[in-house]
Amino acid sequence: MTVQERSEHLGVKENLTQCFTQQESLHLFKQICFNRFFEFEAAKAFEEKHIKMPVYLSVGQEHIPAAIANVLEKPMIFGQHRAHSYYLSFGGSPDALIAELLHKPSGCAQGMGGSASIHCPDIGMFGHSGLMGDQVPIAVGAALASNKPAITIVGDASAEEDYVYGAMGYAVTKNSPVLFICEDNNLSILTEVKTRRSWSLVDVARSLGMPAVDITDDPWLIMHHVREFKQDLPAFINIRTCRHLWHAGVGTDGPPEWNRFEIIKEHLHNIGLKHEVEMIEHNARKEVRGLWEKHLPKQ
Repeated sequence: MTVQERSEHLGVKENLTQCFTQQESLHLFKQICFNRFFEFEAAKAFEEKHIKMPVYLSVGQEHIPAAIANVLEKPMIFGQHRAHSYYLSFGGSPDALIAELLHKPSGCAQGMGGSASIHCPDIGMFGHSGLMGDQVPIAVGAALASNKPAITIVGDASAEEDYVYGAMGYAVTKNSPVLFICEDNNLSILTEVKTRRSWSLVDVARSLGMPAVDITDDPWLIMHHVREFKQDLPAFINIRTCRHLWHAGVGTDGPPEWNRFEIIKEHLHNIGLKHEVEMIEHNARKEVRGLWEKHLPKQ
């Protein structure tokens, strides 16, 4: 199979939003806004040197966990980089995450994990060790041992580690209930996929015997496939997305290929929810700013 080109329209189905209520779509957008503005405040705190360790921010990808959490209840979560939005979308305390990023003992990992290792047993989220992709075999083992569903999230580079495929194959053999998510932003720090490989992650997943799709990062499309696959795990979803900021840090290498946040807003406006969208965005900015101000030193 030829590797498909990146596109903001890849796999999109017409009238898909009609499969979800307006309440579901607005709940989705509320979480997206909270995630996004949380990350902007984290970036500001990093620039002002309140955060001393590297940060891995999910700006541009914050809608993916919001979509997954909207249709998948209480899985075990095994993330890696840019995991703040997974923590927030699945019910983690924003105060505890702020404290974690500020290296305080009241943080979700007692201030010792930082941005790269978001850990919270209260929501079933398990911190990352730093070894690229090692959360995948751990997720497979945890799901197999507990018979509880798990999601494990990798980037397009981490997914190239050899033990990832061994774990995926074992999940199929043992029917381990894992949803494998690849947030494919086409970059390993700055090296594009076409430089690293000519084969498709989705083809590999299918060859192992699991259902798999290659789609763009439209949140309704993500919800559709997660809802479809959650009864048939293990399964693999490759999500083409755009990283707006650096791999680590708060810089940018230029505008993204597409801006999904603005596309989402435009779509909600078109279905008659412009007023609700404006209110949600305004309130989320205000709420998140207030949360961070509680934790930062007074000016």
